[in-house]
Amino acid sequence: MFVLGIDPGLSRCGYGGVRQLGSATEFVTAGVIKTPPSEPTPQRLLTLRRDIRELIEEFSPDAVAVERVLFQVNVSTAMGVGQASGVALIEAADYGCEIAEYSPNQIKLAVAGHGSANKEEIATMVKMLLGLSQPLKYTDTADALATALCHLAFSTSRTSSHTANRTANRTASKV
Repeated sequence: MFVLGIDPGLSRCGYGGVRQLGSATEFVTAGVIKTPPSEPTPQRLLTLRRDIRELIEEFSPDAVAVERVLFQVNVSTAMGVGQASGVALIEAADYGCEIAEYSPNQIKLAVAGHGSANKEEIATMVKMLLGLSQPLKYTDTADALATALCHLAFSTSRTSSHTANRTANRTASKV
């Protein structure tokens, strides 16, 4: 199973891909999609959409896992994160990927073992879990990889219900 994790953001949108082969999990890709704050929001969203679409087309993920925004102090930041999240969700849906959203606490619990882990702990755990020799350059990539790892941790229990729902939805749409 290949999972593309997304840490949504309008200025910096982190992405990270991991593949699970049996009980082994391997790092595949990670990076950041950047959009200039000086550009109008619609152009930035278009850039983000194009780049996310290219990632999905290149890697053909089985699932796309997105960090869900629960609370932001800065309203304009929350709006941008929500818009970026929407772009990622619609591109994954358009491609037909399994889609999952996880709260920051779920991600921290799955990767670090507790819901109050800080950014440094998450980055350290991601590096350790994936056997990376170098630290990740951006916290956005660590968060995206953590989101993908979270999906792998939860996917065992979700796979059977998701497959049943997807089959039911396809059957219902053919009627």
